[in-house]
Amino acid sequence: MNTHTIKEELRNYILSEINQYDFLEPIDLHHELFNTDYYVIGYYQAEQWLKKHNISIFKGIEFVQDYERNNFGPDAIRTYDNAEALVNMITYIIGEELIMGGMNGEIEKIMHDNACISE
Repeated sequence: MNTHTIKEELRNYILSEINQYDFLEPIDLHHELFNTDYYVIGYYQAEQWLKKHNISIFKGIEFVQDYERNNFGPDAIRTYDNAEALVNMITYIIGEELIMGGMNGEIEKIMHDNACISE
C-alpha cells in the first residue's frame, strides 16, 4: 500500500493541530489527534477517503491487520466491517509512525517552543 499521500495529508493535519495542545510528549499528541476521536467520520466519507488515496478495502485491511499482528500478536487481530473503522485505524497507524518517527524532532521542537511561550 502506497502511503505517500496519506503521510502528506496527516503531516499537514498534525502541524495544523499541534498548537492546540500543551503536551510535552509526542505520544500524548498522537493519542489526542488519533485516538480520542475519529479522523474521518461517516461511512461514505471514509469510502471516499480510501478512493482518494487509491486504497482498496482489502489492502487497507491487510495493512492494519499486519500492524496488529506485528504489535499485539495473532490473537489481537480485529475484524473491520466498515470503512470508517478501517480508515481511522489506518490514520492511527500512520499518525503514530509520523509522530514517533519521521516528524519526531520537528514535533518536539514545536512542543518545546510552545511550552516556553506559555511559561
